[in-house]
Amino acid sequence: MADVAARTGVSLSTVSRALRGLEGVSEGTRERIREVAAELDYVVSPEASALSGRATGRVAVVTHDLPTWYSSSLIVGLERELRPAGLDLLVRCVDDPDDRVHFFAEIPLRRKVDAVVVIAIALRPSELAKLHDRGVAVVAAGSHSDGVPSVAIDDELAAQQAVNHLLQLGHTRIALLNTIAATDRAWQAQRDREAGYRTAMAAAGVPVDEDLVVSWAEGSRGGAEGMDRLLSGRRSPSAVFAFSDEVALGAIRSLRRAGIDVPRQLSVVSIDDHPLAELTDLTTVAQDPGALGRASAQVVLDLLAGRAPRTVGPFPTRLVVRGTTAPPPS
Repeated sequence: MADVAARTGVSLSTVSRALRGLEGVSEGTRERIREVAAELDYVVSPEASALSGRATGRVAVVTHDLPTWYSSSLIVGLERELRPAGLDLLVRCVDDPDDRVHFFAEIPLRRKVDAVVVIAIALRPSELAKLHDRGVAVVAAGSHSDGVPSVAIDDELAAQQAVNHLLQLGHTRIALLNTIAATDRAWQAQRDREAGYRTAMAAAGVPVDEDLVVSWAEGSRGGAEGMDRLLSGRRSPSAVFAFSDEVALGAIRSLRRAGIDVPRQLSVVSIDDHPLAELTDLTTVAQDPGALGRASAQVVLDLLAGRAPRTVGPFPTRLVVRGTTAPPPS
């Protein structure tokens, strides 16, 4: 702290107030102190930490898309397991690259939490190293991340289940309507689901038409725009495998506006089993994000108790056939 104070030309008490988020420090000074602290890789000494308490009693949850059904359901599962253990959740949405940089710089610096659960985010080596260096436990929920315990479905297998259903119905011109996370171009689920699509097509001896492989923004709006792109191609598909139910519902909206009957003219299948999937009769591969959250919480509790984290295999998924898939038109 003395080094930070000397570098910034302020008192030790000002540095302390700035890093603790207390009043009495101008924003310009506070930002300068944080920048210098980051440059010096400042962290409170273990002796000082022991005086103020060894544990914070908080677990941070980091996601790039908080409003979605998937993230919110997973967080509910986490909270219901962690609350009885006396742990509170600090939820942070890093839907902007600057937010992400700030979070991974600030949380370890001030040692605000005992553990971090990342939802569907691929951690960069530098981010993981910073958390580990500060003794913060890390769990990946809904995705796989090297170097940390992971709790997730097998996205590649789920995609194969969806595409095999279309192949068994007789479809060969099957499009992939994939998605790209706004802040994480290396999103594991995106890569795995595309790999599952290609594996299923290859196993059936059906060549992939690259014009039918489209990656667009997340959510129903991205699904609608991606479907518009597929419909504007040289030759339309007879079926679409969408990354998620929300993407699929956006695609169906575009199809209906174009006067294309689902499933008589074009079939649609996706992954999730969102509550709207049953309401809209959408064929999907079901998963349970609430169960993923509860299992992730158990791994967090293992790590905080100093136990070896329990091994959690891929969570099961199952095909739910409804009214958006049918054999291709003759």
